[in-house]
Parts: sequence; C-alpha cells; structure tokens
Amino acid sequence: MTVTTAPAATDTWLTDIQQGLQARRIVPYLGPGVLSLIPEPLVPTTPEALVARLVVKATVPHKIRNRLTQAAQFIENFKHRKTIVTLMNEAFTAVPEPSAFHRWLARTGAPLIVESWYDDTLTKAYELERPQGDWGQAQGLSQSEHFGTWTAFYDAQGQLAESYGKDWSSLVYRPIGGHSPAGNYLVSDSDYVEVLTEIDIQTPIPTEVQTLRTGKSFLFLGCRFNDQLTRSFARQIMKRSSDRHWAVLPEPPTRMEARFLEENNVTRIDLPLAEVAAMLATA
Repeated sequence: MTVTTAPAATDTWLTDIQQGLQARRIVPYLGPGVLSLIPEPLVPTTPEALVARLVVKATVPHKIRNRLTQAAQFIENFKHRKTIVTLMNEAFTAVPEPSAFHRWLARTGAPLIVESWYDDTLTKAYELERPQGDWGQAQGLSQSEHFGTWTAFYDAQGQLAESYGKDWSSLVYRPIGGHSPAGNYLVSDSDYVEVLTEIDIQTPIPTEVQTLRTGKSFLFLGCRFNDQLTRSFARQIMKRSSDRHWAVLPEPPTRMEARFLEENNVTRIDLPLAEVAAMLATA
C-alpha cells in the first residue's frame, strides 16, 4: 500500500494549497487535533479525553469506559438522553480563545468549512473576525431528539434558520453537532447507527453542503482516520468533490489510515500541524 507523502515545505504542495484557498477551491476539514494550536484549550481535545470526563460523572462498565460511543450509549440507556446531553454541555461549556489559525480561517471566508468536533472555538473566531454576520452553521442532529430531521441551520447570532441564509458567504458544517447554540450532539452508538444507515445515499448531508463541495479539494487538519466513524464521515462528505486532497498527518499512519488516504487520493503532509498552520496563516 503506497501513500503519497508531500516532500519538504518548499515543494509545490504549499503553493497549491495557498492558491486553492485563495481561489476558494479548497474546503478546510477540521478535527479535534486543531485544538493543539491553543495553549490551554479548556475542553476535551480527543475522544479519549472526552469519555474520561463523561465517566467521572456517570457509572459505566469497565470494559467500555474508554470507548466514547459505547459509554455514551450506556449513559443514554440507563440515565436518559438528557443526562448525556447535560454531560456533553458541561464538557464543552468553556470556549477556548481561538488560535491565530482559527481566526485566520474565519477571515478567509471560505464558502465551506467542515468542523468535526464539539467545541465552539471556530464559531467564536467567526464572531470575532466576521462581526457583519455573513456566515452561519449547519449541525448534525441526533435522531433520538429530532427524528426525521437531520440538520439544523443557525445564523451568526445563533438563531435557528430555516435553511442556508441568502446573505451567508461562509458555512461552517458541523456533521456531529456542537455545543453552541443548542447542544446538538452525535455521540452515542445509536446516534451514529442512524446516520450511517442513511449516509451512503447522502440523506444526512445538507444539499447546500453537497453543492458547495462539488469539484472542491479537501484539506484535513487535526484529523485522524484510525476509526471507522471518522473515515466514513470523511469519505461521504468528500463524495463528488475533486480527486485531489491533502491531510496534515505527522504521525505514521495506521494500516487503515494508509488505505483511506490511498483510496481517496489524499496526499499526506508529514509536518507538525502548528508548522503548516503558521505557513498558511502568514501567507
């Protein structure tokens, strides 16, 4: 299995990405690892850190205490859905001060940014950098709370919107939900089963996102693909986009990560995220 790895930072990948972002041909796709750019993020920055926080507040069998979706399902089953939502809200109440890179991303006004974690750092950066309010967000919804409705749209003030706003120039798509403004979370096994049952035919992905991604390249930042859920979501969100993508992944990829990168023509950038972020944000 051969994974294409970008050479040194002086090579063409940096120029290609910079030009692609300027031309609005690249969709940044953020994972929880982007929080590593913040000295004191104040919120869980990995699934492991999140589940560790959840099980402090709720008794969970030892064998699933380190498995986020299973632990969340157990809490939901035996303590009610409201309990897991309350615990998630508590875990992500703090809003980290956005890094320079978060704020730079907001300033670029990319037509579409995908954010695959629950914290409110990026949306706070949008509030700071785009006070004119020409942006909004779309969040994935749990079917246990919103049966039959897959997505909620919110404007820059956090108000529920019927759909993509006509005056929005940038959309933050949060496929697994987010803390603000309404505490929407896909976190338990049942949440993901419902979505994965339909995602192959794209039902849970808003049509606006499907339109905005068409022909675009994706730039994965702070993402790992060593879990079936993250691979499935990324693969389906990338569908019908360009055939050229990049991922900042300094860690040696696992076998399944390598397969994902190869199958989806994702070039691995073997540099620390902070280094790449600095290169992009100062361009």
